[in-house]
Amino acid sequence: MTNSVQPHGRHRAPLPPVQPHVPEPAAGMPAPRVPRSSAPRVPRSPTAYATSPTAYATPPAPAGHETRAADKPAKQRDAFFDNAKYLAIVLVAMGHAWEPLTDHSRSAEALYMTVYTFHMPAFILISGYFSRSFDMRPDRLKRLVTGVAVPYVIFEVAYTFFKRWGDDDPTQPISLLDPWYLTWFLIALFVWRLTTPLWKIVRRPVPLALAIAVLAVISPDIGDDLDLQRVLQFLPFFVLGLFIKPEHFQLVRRREVRILSVPVFACAVVLAYWAAPRMTSVWFYRRDSAQELGVPWWVGIVMTLALFGCSVLLTACFFAWVPRRKMWFTVLGAGTLYGYLLHGFLAKGSRFWGWFDANPWLREPTGEVLVTVIAAAVVTLLCTPPVQRLFRFAMEPKMEWAFRRDAAAIARERSSSARR
Repeated sequence: MTNSVQPHGRHRAPLPPVQPHVPEPAAGMPAPRVPRSSAPRVPRSPTAYATSPTAYATPPAPAGHETRAADKPAKQRDAFFDNAKYLAIVLVAMGHAWEPLTDHSRSAEALYMTVYTFHMPAFILISGYFSRSFDMRPDRLKRLVTGVAVPYVIFEVAYTFFKRWGDDDPTQPISLLDPWYLTWFLIALFVWRLTTPLWKIVRRPVPLALAIAVLAVISPDIGDDLDLQRVLQFLPFFVLGLFIKPEHFQLVRRREVRILSVPVFACAVVLAYWAAPRMTSVWFYRRDSAQELGVPWWVGIVMTLALFGCSVLLTACFFAWVPRRKMWFTVLGAGTLYGYLLHGFLAKGSRFWGWFDANPWLREPTGEVLVTVIAAAVVTLLCTPPVQRLFRFAMEPKMEWAFRRDAAAIARERSSSARR
């Protein structure tokens, strides 16, 4: 949602006009509604968004106003953010498809490095933006468990069994402390969301998060548990998303920013083409410390700060070209987490079964284009509503049996039953 923040304090909302007396309705008849134009407008809170990875929520009712279930507005989605999520997940799938081509093609390596500079930062920044309303309220904690923690457990186990079968590795252990392949994002999102209340009370949250990332990259003893290197090194993008305002997205969508983003992207590709034989793309994964990559600790600091700046710049350029109107793929933005986790089976399977080694022509220009198109088509299919319905049991389980019922909700139901 891109509504700007409304001012508070100096200007008081005008009182509504006096309403004519309405007789008490007869028993069993609904009360007449007050016309919309007669009620004072209440500014929307910029932080009133859903905490689920795939949903947006409408703003809460103002204090002292109780809304009946029948009167609650339908959940609304902002086309811009759904478009951005879909395009970002397509770039993720294309990047995974290009990975086997990078050893034989400098051009593929340059595109790979360019896309990896901003595709996950953009996705993480959006996740932070829609986590701004997260607190320790029971319903939000429940969504965090069912929408992030449970899918992490399910897909970590599923990926492990897939690796045992596809890679002929029966000794592959099931370890929830060592995320394999794509599941790192779920555990990272779980940790980031839990720390959201802390970032709201500290001063200079983005510089602090960046300092933590710098400390992580020069700390080889962090280890692999919960993929903490990635959790900490990608943290600044999540924190940045927490404090971005709707007007910032309006700013990057200005015409002059769009025009300027074209040469910026062109320069990024040229720079990546120059850097391809001179540096390793492992830096973009943010899963290792500087010492583990065989460079001095100060190089890790320089690379972390440089990559953060480049990532923010290219992410802004990416947002500049995201359509703001409803497109044919807008509806797929609600299923990006499905596409993200499910396409990993095909991405890894192509390596396990040697598709690229068995078909050398895939490393030729025509083959590279075909691989790119197939990756985009597959992840698009995996984001569609039928696939969402099929896998909702794993991605968004209700799990009512696992949670205590909220006492306030029970009291409301009793009160409602008594009035009937």
